[in-house]
Amino acid sequence: MHGVPLPIFALTPFTLLDFPQRIACIVWFSGCNMRCAYCHNPRLLREKGRIDTEQVLRFLEKRRGLLDGVVLSGGEASLYPDLPVFIRQIRALGYAVKLDTNGSRPTMLRALLGEGLLDYVALDYKAPAYKFAPLTGGKVRFDALDQSLKLLIAQNATPFEIRTTVHTDVMDEGDINAIIADLEQRGYRGALHIQNFRDDDGRETLGNLPPQTRVLNAEILKTPVHFSLAFRNFS
Repeated sequence: MHGVPLPIFALTPFTLLDFPQRIACIVWFSGCNMRCAYCHNPRLLREKGRIDTEQVLRFLEKRRGLLDGVVLSGGEASLYPDLPVFIRQIRALGYAVKLDTNGSRPTMLRALLGEGLLDYVALDYKAPAYKFAPLTGGKVRFDALDQSLKLLIAQNATPFEIRTTVHTDVMDEGDINAIIADLEQRGYRGALHIQNFRDDDGRETLGNLPPQTRVLNAEILKTPVHFSLAFRNFS
């Protein structure tokens, strides 16, 4: 069994929370083309990969029957041209694959969906178009996310979710309502998962953001017609 040279930073051996209806592990990729201030994984941006894909494949071989899913997260896995090869190797072992992505590589996403390599996608809708560049660091255009959204919404084969992380110092209710309006206009069916920024674990953030002074007020958000809102980490 031979791996491909990919920048894998870490492997979480077990999760019940990150892949719906699957017992999974998480493969964390180094490198990202965004610089979101609230990012909880700045080491993934600063450090290089340190785990060989052969190690991951050997781990998966041993966990057959105990795990049934693999989450590809990061960082941003879709940056790497050899990702499809790695996914084929994972699927050959009998695992379902979920991709966590910022939507910045629609060409890669199209290829993965077209080949049927993904069983689930979680797409981060970082910010509305007018705030996208300053929030993500300016290296990625909103057009890329626009294309990824169109791809996912147009297809019916692969389940997916859309999620937005909120730190109220940089995103407010008006911004979330703008995202809701955009998704409604696109005819999105599903749920927008709104994730409250959490700083109670004491981890460094990329932008060294202070604790929020307030939590997003869900009562101000517009009720979607075509989809639902789901709130995470608001307790």
